[in-house]
Amino acid sequence: MRLHRLDITAFGPFGATQEIDFDALSAAGLFLLHGPTGAGKTSVLDAVCYALYGAVPGARQSPGTSLRSDHAPVELPTEVRLELTVGGRRLEITRRPAQPRPKKRGGGHTTEKAQSLLRVYDAEQGWQAQSRS
Repeated sequence: MRLHRLDITAFGPFGATQEIDFDALSAAGLFLLHGPTGAGKTSVLDAVCYALYGAVPGARQSPGTSLRSDHAPVELPTEVRLELTVGGRRLEITRRPAQPRPKKRGGGHTTEKAQSLLRVYDAEQGWQAQSRS
């Protein structure tokens, strides 16, 4: 499996969208995730796990906890998008956890269901939707 790109929006400590280009990072072979405590290293790995498996490891997604960033504006949905190659196929996985959002009519909030989208890249036709839930 080779990671190409990760986009993290309103996830964990990231209140806006963060884009990570793994192709650029690994151009010299290996890369290292490092930084001070609280810099978001574990959250980057959690975002990869969430994209792949729909859950984060350990107690970080236990009942009563949220993947949504406390720093994100209300109108910005939590989303993780991962582009990777596995088994010779280029895939893009997009996941959104269940999350509150402002109601379209009236005041208050409603809970939006969790969503996932899988796309496969075809050299002739571009990105093709494979699955949606």
